[in-house]
Amino acid sequence: MVTLDLRDVASPAVRDLLHLVNHPDFDRAQQQIEHLGGCTEPVRLTGRATTVDATTGEVLRTYNTSDEPTGSLLTACGNRRTSRCPACSRLYAADTYHLIRAGLSGGKTVPDPVRTHPRVFVTLTPPSFGPVHNRPTTPGGDIRPCRCRKLHEPTDPLIGTPLNPATYDYEGAVLFNAHASALWARFTTYLRREIAAELGMTQKAAHAALRVSFAKVAEYQQRGLVHFHAVIRLDGPDGTSQPPPPYATIAVLTKAARAAAARVRVTVESDAVGKRELGWGEQFDVREIASFGTGAEFTDQAVAAYVANYATKSADASGTLDHTLLCRPCQGRGATVLPHGTPLPCTACDSNGQARPLSRLPVARHVRHVRQMIRTCWGLGRLPEFAHLKFWKWAHMLGFRGHFSTKSRSYSTTLGALRDARRAWRTEQARAHAGLPEHDSDTTLVVGHWSYLGSGYSPGASLLAAFVWHRKELERQFAAEGGY
Repeated sequence: MVTLDLRDVASPAVRDLLHLVNHPDFDRAQQQIEHLGGCTEPVRLTGRATTVDATTGEVLRTYNTSDEPTGSLLTACGNRRTSRCPACSRLYAADTYHLIRAGLSGGKTVPDPVRTHPRVFVTLTPPSFGPVHNRPTTPGGDIRPCRCRKLHEPTDPLIGTPLNPATYDYEGAVLFNAHASALWARFTTYLRREIAAELGMTQKAAHAALRVSFAKVAEYQQRGLVHFHAVIRLDGPDGTSQPPPPYATIAVLTKAARAAAARVRVTVESDAVGKRELGWGEQFDVREIASFGTGAEFTDQAVAAYVANYATKSADASGTLDHTLLCRPCQGRGATVLPHGTPLPCTACDSNGQARPLSRLPVARHVRHVRQMIRTCWGLGRLPEFAHLKFWKWAHMLGFRGHFSTKSRSYSTTLGALRDARRAWRTEQARAHAGLPEHDSDTTLVVGHWSYLGSGYSPGASLLAAFVWHRKELERQFAAEGGY
């Protein structure tokens, strides 16, 4: 027997859910939501599509969203960030895992012998911009007191915040985030030069003998600074299909990576902040990636899972926001234009376009530290010499505006190729489900007319989607524990 609390029935979401459940075509509405796997912000489309045999002109199938119970077609949002859509971010993480794993073990058009190529796992960290609260450990793994003489718990919001905010170099921290991508680009350039130097070859000769392939992902530290994890591999001149020469060893790659990280510098000059040289921190780590089954800590499978996990995170993991501070109505155009042509933005509007002071931004953890970094971005964004860094647009990212995951062209397959393969599989599944005869894709033409209607669910459908996601999570946990 099912009982309903009258207060729950009074909820608009519950009333909408009851209306949806009692709809004559509820099964189709539920099917659409199930198909999205719990996506939280689906895209709603209206339109029609017609499948035609191009050789005979026969209409094989017609579809119109007017036949749907909600009058629209739902498609997944595809957002990679867990904070926005856990379902789509899980799919993105799975694609990233297979992309990284293929570059280490083969598969997905990558030949299996690639697993014998020299490869290392590199971590590049930011320098110190002032002492922060942390949980230092002894060589034996025991927790030591912080410099504030306290033993912080892992969830202590003080971890990552400055011991003395008044002396912390916030400008340097924000400028580092803004130039992190440039530092990475210079690291890859110096890495190739150092490899050539280690081998006693010219850069041209080294380029003809071997190729450096990589895939990297960015991660935010608790102090709000970006650091990179990267898989770096040595190939032959033709890429994955050819091994590097025997003299291109793990030792050469390791030594070259250390030397390249130490050389990287980006100079920033401004009357407001002076002259600064930005580079990587002293905590540089490089380890060999072992083959699966060797019992080593850094295996191809472990590294792929590690990188995929961080590919779906964003700056909100460090306590800041997961959306831009510029409101949709003004988008930073504001009412004033500075002398150098940069528009003066509103002071961080809310969703209704009303100005919200920076002191009232809904940041989560170590509020003062994150808010001060955002305020620093806002201040540096007013300087003409930093207009190209777009600090206002990326203030919610604490200055970082680069891609969270990137790879070199020859590392392995691409996310686009993985999505195309999944799309082709789904198309065949839909064809079989509709009972259509098998046709060559070259002789089948799909003519569609689509319009964007909006994003998100109705209140009731949102509850149903949350249930679908929760059920699928329980199924995954049960399977992980050996239930299947």
